Amino acid sequence: MAYQPQPQQVVMITSTQNGPGTWSTGLCDCCTEMGTCCCGLWCFPCMQCQTASKHGWCCCMPLMDVCGVVSCMLRASIRERHNIPGSCCDDCCNVMWCYPCVWCQMNREVKIRARHPTGTTVITTQAGRM
Repeated sequence: MAYQPQPQQVVMITSTQNGPGTWSTGLCDCCTEMGTCCCGLWCFPCMQCQTASKHGWCCCMPLMDVCGVVSCMLRASIRERHNIPGSCCDDCCNVMWCYPCVWCQMNREVKIRARHPTGTTVITTQAGRM
């Protein structure tokens, strides 16, 4: 009787680690995504509500943004979730000096991170005869 090799299974696991991140776009990179730029220009409160909602916050939170407090808190939350270095002082300074740019950057960030999540594990299986 002839020897028949059995199919063997090869499993490959690829994992992405969450190392220190960076903002996907710069503070003044408004033109990298014209949709965000236009929304921020013509309907700024709508963009703020969309950003908060996509991050998992109540969409009405930005409407209660007195003195930039909610903006600073949201920026810090986005940084923390995506392991982006920075500080509360940096967040507050950016919010106070360039409020619309900060919101556009946060909006772009939550959109980009939603499209390209980090920390994912991919398992591929291959069966073949050896």
